[in-house]
Amino acid sequence: MNSDNIIDELKKPYFVWFEDDWEHDDILHSHKKGQLVYVESGFQYLTIEEKIYLLPQNHAAWIPPNAVHKTNAHSEKIKLMIMFSDIDSNEDFYHQEKIFSVPPVLKEMIKYSEKWSKSLENNSDESTFLKALFSELPHFVANSLQLHLTLPKDKRLSKVMEYLHNHYNQDFKMEDLKDLALLSLRTLERIFKTETGITLTKYQQMLRIIKSLEFLSSKDLTISEIAFEVGYKSVQAYTRSFLSVMHCRPSDFAKSIH
Repeated sequence: MNSDNIIDELKKPYFVWFEDDWEHDDILHSHKKGQLVYVESGFQYLTIEEKIYLLPQNHAAWIPPNAVHKTNAHSEKIKLMIMFSDIDSNEDFYHQEKIFSVPPVLKEMIKYSEKWSKSLENNSDESTFLKALFSELPHFVANSLQLHLTLPKDKRLSKVMEYLHNHYNQDFKMEDLKDLALLSLRTLERIFKTETGITLTKYQQMLRIIKSLEFLSSKDLTISEIAFEVGYKSVQAYTRSFLSVMHCRPSDFAKSIH
């Protein structure tokens, strides 16, 4: 079933689509409906309005109506639960992308909805249940995380971005980056901050933490191994950095998703 062809043609307010070993075209697209994407197992990267987001296990993304998005790389085994909803509310929440940890109540509501997966027929029980779920969504997402990195549009930063993403776990001098961009360091830092909203150093930190979330979700490495894998010299340094971004310790995050 190809959602891109049918979602905007549906004559029903909600549509549920659950899939094991999810496969989706890596093509930018949008829907008239809002979209809730829940990762039950594995992890998934999404690009939404030129920002890259990571969805670890037991996390979800809210994609607003008409937001341009696509799926990116994901773990080998992934189970996604995707739910679409007509949105007629002007509430800000429904028109902003969100990444958040799914609380137990919402998780159970999402799993209960699997009974309507891929159903094209209008169903009053489905509509009543999903209306309640989507109405309560802003309350479930009250403390959502902003786990995203903005992709700059300025072409002068292309080589810098490629270098950062390929060497995020290595120590390097900012002077090396200015040579890639053929800019002065001051100009590079100014343009980068304008385009991404954060500094070069903060961007590298976010890359390290987001990559570490992927490792934490996969359960293949210990926290100590993850710390060194993403470029930290000690577990203590990794924990401090993780705490500043995630507002919890790596061990607490690992417990919350397993």
